[in-house]
Amino acid sequence: MIRTVLGDIEQTALGATDYHEHLFQVSPLLPGDELDDEQRSCAEAVLLRDSGFAAMVDATPFGLGRDPAAVSRISAETGLHVIAATGRHREAHYAPGHPTREADAESLAALFIADVVDGMPASDAAPSAARAVGPAGGPVRAGILKGGTDYWRISDFEHTTLIAIAAAHRETGAAVMVHLEFCTAAHEVLDLLGAEGVAADRVVLAHADRDPDPGLHVSLAERGAHLGYDGFARPRTRSDAELLALTAAVVDRGAGDRIVLGGDVARRSRYIAYGGMPGLAYLGDRYLPRLREAVGDEAVERMLTTNPARLLNLSA
Repeated sequence: MIRTVLGDIEQTALGATDYHEHLFQVSPLLPGDELDDEQRSCAEAVLLRDSGFAAMVDATPFGLGRDPAAVSRISAETGLHVIAATGRHREAHYAPGHPTREADAESLAALFIADVVDGMPASDAAPSAARAVGPAGGPVRAGILKGGTDYWRISDFEHTTLIAIAAAHRETGAAVMVHLEFCTAAHEVLDLLGAEGVAADRVVLAHADRDPDPGLHVSLAERGAHLGYDGFARPRTRSDAELLALTAAVVDRGAGDRIVLGGDVARRSRYIAYGGMPGLAYLGDRYLPRLREAVGDEAVERMLTTNPARLLNLSA
């Protein structure tokens, strides 16, 4: 069973999935790049759908401009299955004085569990107030837990988040996404979560491809972790050619069943509907044809359909 913002669906109904995007996001790290317009975000979601996707993960966690009711309306209008996130991002995304900075692991876990079981609040500014309501009148529930860590560092803030996420995972069975800075501290994150009862095969390591080291990736996959590849169209860090070569090497070494694909475009200056480029269709229209040539249709189908369906299944 996979929990979408419009309700639970069978794994087989999910279809081709973009494992990491954002329909709404407001962060002090990205001034001027806010995603905060429902009409424009819906138009961008249409571009993603028309590029060949049936589903997406909206990876914006608590406190960063989530709008669950709007996300559910976009899902209904576009026909995209949307899996929403709860959790807390890495510390740098929360300004000094943000209310969540004072939360302990127990209170955070309760919040995350409620988001998955009962539904997300209409506004993160009032998490104990009214819950968001979807187009059919039901709750808008999260289906994945998200945390984040810094570059070769897990701060006390981030450690608390991961402890809370682990507790929420034990209660709900929801998969865990962890933002990594350039894939640093990947094994350390798996160790921490594992000690708290989260099996590595329930974890996706976002931005793993920021360090295009096949040996590292195979070692993570051998532990069971999913590898989030989402750095496409970012030649300032890694070119698409480098990521194609990385993916081919990891597939050749038998770890293709652990890769999931996304864009993590996440900025208005990069969304077509907000006046930017290259947009959410880049992955489907421009990168996937090259990936199919590099690794074959069967391997790509696993990355788009089989692997995310297995990851996103509520295991409890």
